[in-house]
Amino acid sequence: MSDEAPRRVRGHRQGSEEVSRKPRDKQMTIEEVVASLEDGMTIGIGGWGPRRKPMALVRAILRSDLKDLTIVVWGGADVGLLARAGKIRKARLRLRLPRLRPAGAQASRRPARRAPSPRSSSLDEGMFQTGLKAAAERLPFLPMRAGLGSDVLVNNPDITTVTSPYDEGHGHEESVAVPALRLDVALVHLNRADVHGNATYLGPDPYFDDLFAMAADRTYLAVEQVVDTAGLTVDTPVQRVLLNRMMVTGVVETPNGAHFTTCTPDYERDERFQKAYAAAAAGSEEDWAAFEERFLSGDEEAYQAAVQAFTEENAR
Repeated sequence: MSDEAPRRVRGHRQGSEEVSRKPRDKQMTIEEVVASLEDGMTIGIGGWGPRRKPMALVRAILRSDLKDLTIVVWGGADVGLLARAGKIRKARLRLRLPRLRPAGAQASRRPARRAPSPRSSSLDEGMFQTGLKAAAERLPFLPMRAGLGSDVLVNNPDITTVTSPYDEGHGHEESVAVPALRLDVALVHLNRADVHGNATYLGPDPYFDDLFAMAADRTYLAVEQVVDTAGLTVDTPVQRVLLNRMMVTGVVETPNGAHFTTCTPDYERDERFQKAYAAAAAGSEEDWAAFEERFLSGDEEAYQAAVQAFTEENAR
């Protein structure tokens, strides 16, 4: 190559001004996230039951015109809210009703008086995790032993078995072929993130939020606080940086955005509010309409203001 020929050095031409290689700022608003979603999408919702759910994003979907969604979720109040609003066409659930009942599982069990009940299928924890792992690895399925001889296969006729091509001295073993839980979009909520999408959790468990992110084409991350990158590990070990910027499409700062689920250590589950939610969900149409009008008819700022007023009323 001649000296006069243009050369590329680390992505830019010789003699040109240096091109910035800084990671891009991925901050978005709640409204921008929802505007990027489309009818019929498969959406994974992170968190676990009543723990660290991306409720601000769920509430934004409630306010939108989105419909015919397939959701993949460890079931909780998010399922009940979306189903009651007629947003869900199909749900792939991991659901433990006895544990969720104190948190308002009635809305998950009685999803919709105003809308048809969505088709749903329930997986055990191991199969749910394996399905996400298969999607994260861009595989059509992964084999596992759990589920063999159980009603999980009876209740999920789309899940079949596969025979190993290898004989390890005791025959060709049969396994459950757990299909990949591929996601168009994942919605997750963590404690802290920088503007680029690196994020950390401070509570006791990562749940499956990293698997949700890796199983999705796009991941939108809601956090309690956006901080400088160096601030992510000021008060927590680097091993708790659960998501890196390569996994994340957009970052939304939503203080108290997991309410009414936990976001330990920032806040715990709002038991009083959840009792009010459960009572409204299990009550009459008038009871639910009153709850909906007070807490779900406005934007996220209005919701947080209504929750604050509710808390002050009940503290007297």
